[in-house]
Parts: sequence; structure tokens; C-alpha cells
Amino acid sequence: MQVSIACTDHNLKGRNGDHGKTNATSPNVVNAARAKFRTVAIIARSFGSFTPRHHISLKESTGKLTGMKYRNLGKSGLRVSCLGLGEYYIISKKDISICCMFLVAEQLMTIAYESGVNLFDTAEVYASGKAEVILGNIIKKKGWRYKIVRAMTYVINQGMSMYWGTSRWTAMEIMEAYSVARQFNLIPPVCEQAEYHLFQREKVEVQLPELYHKIGVGAMTWSPLACGIITGKYENGIPESSRAAIKSYQWLKDKIVSEDGRKQQAKLKELCHIAEKLGCTLPQLAVAWCLRNEGVSSVLLGTSNAEQLTENLGAIQVLPKMTSHVVSDIDHILGNRPYSKKDYRS
Repeated sequence: MQVSIACTDHNLKGRNGDHGKTNATSPNVVNAARAKFRTVAIIARSFGSFTPRHHISLKESTGKLTGMKYRNLGKSGLRVSCLGLGEYYIISKKDISICCMFLVAEQLMTIAYESGVNLFDTAEVYASGKAEVILGNIIKKKGWRYKIVRAMTYVINQGMSMYWGTSRWTAMEIMEAYSVARQFNLIPPVCEQAEYHLFQREKVEVQLPELYHKIGVGAMTWSPLACGIITGKYENGIPESSRAAIKSYQWLKDKIVSEDGRKQQAKLKELCHIAEKLGCTLPQLAVAWCLRNEGVSSVLLGTSNAEQLTENLGAIQVLPKMTSHVVSDIDHILGNRPYSKKDYRS
């Protein structure tokens, strides 16, 4: 089961403005993990940010101390940071010891937490379960467990149980789950975890908005940098130190050197000019582009070091610059804006 821990005790203030998985995992892993009832359990560790279901606001909130943006997870009462931290890339390196892995994970989680991130994603398949153990030990060491118990006690006392969501489910499967929940008076999913980036748009921009408006399912997205493709590191080939150079990532290498891959690199060169005009990096532009979609509750970041995480978190400052004109310019370069009879996007 894939688990995302949402820690919702960051101080918030109201805001009234307009505001690595696959392709990040290999096909074999995808097929193995694609169990029909694979779920995401969302655990809140403070009830301070719960919103009553009868009064759901889609307006963002902003952390007073961090500036992080918080959004409702679908139409549930759970507020999550619009940027989350994925554990997959932190613990996927095979050339470091468990001790070093723990230190790196602790450093990244601390940076994320102090920056206002309250959503940490993990799964039992990450490093054969080591990711869950490391995550739990870090939370225990940091003294965050008390608030988890406090939150869950509140949830249980209120009879709300836990929020849950889906990962890589089709729209039909999600609707089926919702229908079963309605029929047997059970709790339906509140979100779908889906891949979303500049080159992967259809599901999040067409299918999920329809589900949101029909049954309230929100979107939690992953791989905003397309498994590193959007960072620009593959512009001149495959660096020896890159993920695509690893034998088990041959599928990624094949994708990059393909005709479509070369076309994507050409488009990224054009997008670099927009990033320069906005005073940001290409990865920051890509993450901010994902965040500009108000149908997305949170974007999971996959980083392997502190520098990458700090850079990606900087996308929050780029978000206000994502005007309709900028988004239109990006769409013109990409040429892949999906068609929908009802356009729910901002």
C-alpha cells in the first residue's frame, strides 16, 4: 500500500487571490505494483487544518512563517501543502549504506518540513520496505509522533476514520469504487495520484477535473520533472552519473534518445527562454506550471539531495508569475494541450 503522511499543523492564514514513478518507474515495476486495490492512506497529524465537509473552500491558504501554499485534498476537509516530498528517489540509491540513506532522508525531510511541506509519500516497494522504516524513525527522532497520535485520536473520536485515495487508477476504476462506497455506505476515495508534467497532461487536465466535479476526487501528482528529463541534464546526451545511465533504467535511456525524446529536448530549450525571463530555473518553471493547475492539490517532489529540493521548493515564488500569457506561451511551445469539452482549468 502506498502511503502519504499529511502533517497539517503549519500555521495558516487565509488567501483570497485567484490565486519518481513511470514513466518514473520501469514497466516491470509498474506492472507489479499495479494491483487493482492499491491505495494511498492519508494520515493527518493535527486537526488544526481540518475543514468541515459541509463548508469546503477551494481557496488557498498560506503558511504565515513559510509562505507555503495549502489546498484542500479534493473536496475532503484535509489541507495539504501544494508541494509534497516523495521518498522514492531518496532511498533508491544502491551505492550508499542505510546509515547514509537515513542521514540524507533526514536532511531532506527537515528542509521540506521547515519549508512548510506537510505531505510525505512512501510505499512498501521503495527499497523493499526500508523507506517506510526510515520515514518512521525520522518522525520518531524529530518528536513528531505525539501530534500524529493526537490527530488520529481526534479522527477516531469523531468517527471519521482515515482519508484514502488511489494511485494510477483509471477514471472507470475510481467511479466503480465511488459507486461501491455509495451502495454500501462506505468511505469513497478523496484523491487520485497521477503522473503529471509538461509532456504528460491528458489524465490530470481532462479526466480528473470531471471526476472532481462529479464526485469530489482531487489530484495528487508526481514526477513533475518527468524522471529528470525536464531538468535539462540530457540535452547533450546521457551523463554517466545520471539515472538513465543505470542498467535498470534502460527504458528511460531509450525514451530520451528516441525521436520523441529529441523533440522534447528541443522544446525544453525554448522553455529555458521563458524561465530566464521569469528569473527562475527550468525545473522551477516546470513545477510551477504543475501548481498553476488549481485542480492539483499537491505536487510530489522527487529529489536526491538538498540542493535539488531547495531549488524545487523555490517554485512557490515562481507560481505568482504564471500568468495566463505565460501559460499560453508554454502551451504554444509544447503543442500538446489536451482537448476537453468542459475546460475546468484556470
